Amino acid sequence: MEPGGAKKGFLRNTLVRVFLFCMSVIALRFAYLVVIRGEACDDVGGFCFFSFPENLDIISSTGKFAKSSSSAIISSSGGKAPSRPEKVPDPWAGDGFQKAVRFHTSVFEDLISESVLKPSFKVLCVDTEDGADVYALREMGVKDSVGISKKAFKPLVISGQGFKQPFKDEFFDFTFCGGGVVEKSVKLGDFASEMRRTLKPEGFLVIHTRATDAYSYESLLGLFSFCRLVMFRDIDGFDLKMPLIRTVVLQKFGVEESKNQIIETPVGDSDLHNGCSVPSYKQDLIKRAEPLIEKEPQKPWIALKKNVQKIKYLSSLVDISFKPRYIYIDVGARSYGSSIVSWFKKQYPKQNKTFEIYAIEADRTFHDEYKYKKGVTLLPYAAWVKNETLFFEINEGPSHKNVVKGRGMGRIQPGQSSASGSSSPVNVDQIQGFDFAMWLKNTVSPGDYVVMKMDVEGTEFDLIPRLFETGSICLIDELFLECHYNRWQKCCPGVRTKKYEKTYRQCLDLFTSLRKSGVHVHQWW
Repeated sequence: MEPGGAKKGFLRNTLVRVFLFCMSVIALRFAYLVVIRGEACDDVGGFCFFSFPENLDIISSTGKFAKSSSSAIISSSGGKAPSRPEKVPDPWAGDGFQKAVRFHTSVFEDLISESVLKPSFKVLCVDTEDGADVYALREMGVKDSVGISKKAFKPLVISGQGFKQPFKDEFFDFTFCGGGVVEKSVKLGDFASEMRRTLKPEGFLVIHTRATDAYSYESLLGLFSFCRLVMFRDIDGFDLKMPLIRTVVLQKFGVEESKNQIIETPVGDSDLHNGCSVPSYKQDLIKRAEPLIEKEPQKPWIALKKNVQKIKYLSSLVDISFKPRYIYIDVGARSYGSSIVSWFKKQYPKQNKTFEIYAIEADRTFHDEYKYKKGVTLLPYAAWVKNETLFFEINEGPSHKNVVKGRGMGRIQPGQSSASGSSSPVNVDQIQGFDFAMWLKNTVSPGDYVVMKMDVEGTEFDLIPRLFETGSICLIDELFLECHYNRWQKCCPGVRTKKYEKTYRQCLDLFTSLRKSGVHVHQWW
């Protein structure tokens, strides 16, 4: 073989390898920009794999797609470049996009006529997938409009999410949340915080929502408490996903108003009971709850157990979507499987919401099993009316509920109690009690959705009045309360238990006062 032929073959192979390497680099860059970042252009240098002309008139006056009226486009050097065919993005070419643009145009035209929206405004459209709302705004002359979505779609939509916006503070005059994006958010508390951060004082927040019932609508307004309600109206949607839409127009408080913000309750729309404002819609919901058992049952172990099956859960009556946090508190939790697993996790209708779980249990016997349970915070103390040392009395008699190795239910005592006169062996442990009402007040907020189960062996007659006294009772949405009284004993017909001094009438008064305070309370067993 001639040396010259070998050199030519080597050079050709080298060039092919270099070419393939360059193509691989371009392909990887394309995959990163388009697939990972969801963009067609590189922000550094402005290089684009493909682009759309800014003067492309997609929807003509007849509602159909039209070609650009320009016969040439301007090159980066400022001169005219030869015209070339432009590909309309697939999402823009469908009837669905055209329909969405016409719908949003109608919505924004109404808002302009009502002086809520102006062409000079900086506008943000939150979590918009195809940018139909942004396109409608720009076509109407609101040029300084942009959308954000998890996956960008330039030039209308950039990367971002409602709960994590890539903008500086007080940047927008107008924010639009269409398509029910508020109730879809997985981080509603952060979502509301970001709305507050990026919206200018006295800026407008317009929300399209499915929330038409009183409970969810009021929850929505409470979520954006940094705004005043301007107006709302119900309109027809443009597709089957949201056939009926409530348009809610809010305006952020000004600087001075924010400093002196006072939330007023309309006269006649609510009633004050023990410091809690009870709106009429809450009163109506309580009327829909299962009725309380007025007459003392002769066989409470049967009647109260059957009553549990009749419970009308609050979350089965209303939409709980508009809450920043969802919290379950088990007071007197016992073992992890006792009620947290066997009842709350398996039976309570949570509407696919993730609840923070707090287990309050003073009995040291159950503490170790919580160490390895994810999503559960154990408070290894006794719920009480103040912070002090208590004595935890465990009665291990055979007539009591046995949960772990014959261990009975425990009662807390403010002082050392004597076991004399008791027919059953009693163990007394020294434990730490804490002010449960103040803990609740410092842990949850008025807008949170709070579900509580309370089984504290008679201490409810100390804890509930303390909750009323501090106003913490107003923070509880739904309560499952086992009230302990001198009930008839299963073992001995005609004989009442001597373990508890309270009567059934006192229990019934406790349940009645809770419902009057707006708490959706149930008789638990």
